[in-house]
Amino acid sequence: MKNNKIVYLAVATALGSLSTTAHSAGFQLAETSATGLGRAFAGEAAMADNASAQFRNPALLSYLTDTQVSAGGIYVNPNVDIDGQNSSTGPTSTDDVAHDAVIPNFYFSHQLDDRLTAGIALATNFGMETDLGNDFTGTQFGNEAAVTTFEINPNLAWKATDQLRIGAGIRYVLGEGSIGAKSSRNVNLPISKNTTLLVPEQTTLKYMEGDDRAWGWQLGAVYDINDKHRVGFNYRSEVNLTLDGHAEGLTYNINPNGSGSPLSNTHYAGSMDLTLPATAELSSLHQLTEQWAIHTSLNWTEWSSFDKLEADIPSLSSDPKMVKVENWEDNYRFAIGTTYQWDQQLTLRSGIAYDTSAVSDQNRTLTIPETDRTWLSVGAGYEMTPQLTLDAAFTYVFAKDASVKEPRDGITSDKGGSDFGGDFEGETTGNVWLVGVQASYRF
Repeated sequence: MKNNKIVYLAVATALGSLSTTAHSAGFQLAETSATGLGRAFAGEAAMADNASAQFRNPALLSYLTDTQVSAGGIYVNPNVDIDGQNSSTGPTSTDDVAHDAVIPNFYFSHQLDDRLTAGIALATNFGMETDLGNDFTGTQFGNEAAVTTFEINPNLAWKATDQLRIGAGIRYVLGEGSIGAKSSRNVNLPISKNTTLLVPEQTTLKYMEGDDRAWGWQLGAVYDINDKHRVGFNYRSEVNLTLDGHAEGLTYNINPNGSGSPLSNTHYAGSMDLTLPATAELSSLHQLTEQWAIHTSLNWTEWSSFDKLEADIPSLSSDPKMVKVENWEDNYRFAIGTTYQWDQQLTLRSGIAYDTSAVSDQNRTLTIPETDRTWLSVGAGYEMTPQLTLDAAFTYVFAKDASVKEPRDGITSDKGGSDFGGDFEGETTGNVWLVGVQASYRF
């Protein structure tokens, strides 16, 4: 029997597909502490509330005395809907494509002497999960995606002078992800000049999963202008993951007589490179009165490093296969928050932030309905004892309604999906609720 394999393994936007659940731009997560959540993460590179501060700027460890532990979690409830028209089947929609999640964190700091403080952070700032469902007739462009990253981040801070503090850290990132796409209707696929084969609805067109471990680093500095005003800066390097695992796809055996049959559950060893982008943050803290403080942040993320995804499947080809052209752009986040010291025990927080989109209207996709976001946050901290403080926060994130069209104009690699269910054009809408709690203890 002659075996002629026709494989559809364009493994679409693997980890990038998760932006529907991420709450900063792209598939980035900002949810690193309940303390910061209460002020919309404004001033994070300049504020040293507890041991969690080191994840956003290791230099802030030098403000922490004794030994401190901080632990908590943030519950995320995203509501993302897609509604539009399929060129072959008409109106189609899907609701709640992003899954709920709890994002945990743990931080530890220890003052070594008057100048040096060490710490370790266990947290994440990339990931989530989406599922477009089986009834949506756009699944030929991508129907599911998942990513999990976990970061182990030891840090060290040095008090260089009474005004200047410097910090550095090593980042060990563990990541895994998966992506899939299915046909959204029955399709007669031309295999040769005289042969067509039926591709049933909900046939897996592509699926890939893999994992990797990689290293990165961060550097930070804080400068006290005086006892009322402070600025902080932090830079986190990019981390390059090669997701190593297996791929599946639509494959056919073609017999000598021209008949054929689909193969299922055919695995191919493969991998795909993914860069978690570099980030930078410039923050300020201004103590206006003994009770009132205002703090700001300007964040930058190098999403332009996410220009395309390619799959390496050695058994099929020696050349990388185009997964998806992304053409993302660097994005910015602007945040301003306030802190009010109600009394010796109770601290109140609030903040507002604006995330610019990492993609243009032309490059937005169903699996990455990336758009501008606005954050509104409130929170509080209560000192139960001189050693124990509890924090809680609530945030509402609403995303700007945005158009989405697949295949995209001018991008040839998008067009293969249309053969398995038609074109899609519509709109994505969404919002996110976040609730965080945290406990901090000083020994």
